[in-house]
Amino acid sequence: MIKVCKFGGSSVATAEQFKKVKGIVKSDPERRFVVVSAAGKRTPTDNKITDLLLLVNAHIEYHVDCTSLLASIEERFLDLARELGLTFPVAEYFAEFANNIKSYSPQYIVSRGEWFTGQLMAEYLGLPFVDAKDVVVFHHDGTVDMQRTQTRLREAVVQTGGSFLLPGFYGATVDGQLKLFQRGGGDITGAILARCLNVDLYENWTDVSGFLSADPRIVDHPRAIHRITFDEMRELSYMGASVLQEEAIFPVREVNIPIQIKNTNAPDDPGTIIREGAREHAMEHLITGIAGKKDFVAIHVQKAHMSNEVGTVRRALSVLEHYNVSVEHIPTGVDSFAVVVNGDDVKDTIYSIITDIKKEIHPDAITLVDKLALISVVGRNMSRRAGTSGRIFGALGEAGINIRMITQSSQEISIILGVNNSDFERAIRVIYQSFGDDVVVSENANRVQK
Repeated sequence: MIKVCKFGGSSVATAEQFKKVKGIVKSDPERRFVVVSAAGKRTPTDNKITDLLLLVNAHIEYHVDCTSLLASIEERFLDLARELGLTFPVAEYFAEFANNIKSYSPQYIVSRGEWFTGQLMAEYLGLPFVDAKDVVVFHHDGTVDMQRTQTRLREAVVQTGGSFLLPGFYGATVDGQLKLFQRGGGDITGAILARCLNVDLYENWTDVSGFLSADPRIVDHPRAIHRITFDEMRELSYMGASVLQEEAIFPVREVNIPIQIKNTNAPDDPGTIIREGAREHAMEHLITGIAGKKDFVAIHVQKAHMSNEVGTVRRALSVLEHYNVSVEHIPTGVDSFAVVVNGDDVKDTIYSIITDIKKEIHPDAITLVDKLALISVVGRNMSRRAGTSGRIFGALGEAGINIRMITQSSQEISIILGVNNSDFERAIRVIYQSFGDDVVVSENANRVQK
């Protein structure tokens, strides 16, 4: 078995965290490939190295001296090297970087967080350092050239003897132009490495022990999710339950490589396994997880005999496309429909959008509902239990919570509810208390028992 291990910024923030990483990697010979992010926060009031480098870019853009800022970044890396007894010449490389700072692209500057962290971790683990710019190949449009990347990564395996460390978050075009992934791109780098080398498991090490079934800031001590499908994870992540960068699932999902979320600070915790089809167990929770977000806006449109007209909804959606607004949900009726969008996306254009929709389709009425929260109740087992949605609606009704919108995913793994912002936290607690410990017993398990 071969594993790729990706360690996030919190896992490499201090010398003590470096030691934890080394203990994890050395404890399992199957952990042959390591990906690291830039050093993260040491304390809640500290700054991530990446944020400091972004600030360096801002200083350069506005012609502000960044000497002291660069010195503080250098000191972070010097401290790590000193405390761990490393020989990598941080001062020499950083002096060259600082002295030529204005000649570098913003992408190159930001990528140095991963580069310096990776160099230090590679020496500490005794692994060869492979620079991401030499193996992760981007097209000029920012997408990854997977074929070239796979070829280069497999060549790196041969050249390094079958094990190496790779910094995350960046790569380069064929002609050497350095490019970054979006924030959280270290997760994507790890997934690409796992896919290109066709490993057995992609471990993503962070500062939490996997996914929780609800936000612990809302629900006290929610249970951990030990098994989840890629589809369920996407539903929960999209609605705010973010542990893993969402785009990181696609490279490994396509080749059915499972992801395991693990906690660097509690490595013995089981974490969460994400795989294409979660294996059936004797006892499975009915609801996998509950997540949501506030501050959505719904545009309700009414027009008599709309169902007899062709293209009415399309014309309304073309207005939103013109304003570059993404649509979250479209609940429909016979002579009405609603378009739900993120409030931040339309805060400056909502009345222009409504005016243009009126011009486009001439509705009988348009109503705007703001301060709307969306809650997604996710579970691959919900379709196996009759009356699940009724229980959800009944529990909210008994709690006096008004449901403003209802929709269900086509895969029947999620039910999305719209409630008022003011009812958001209470609604999640009510749903969790109604289903948090409810389980279904698999039919296969019953047959085995008989």
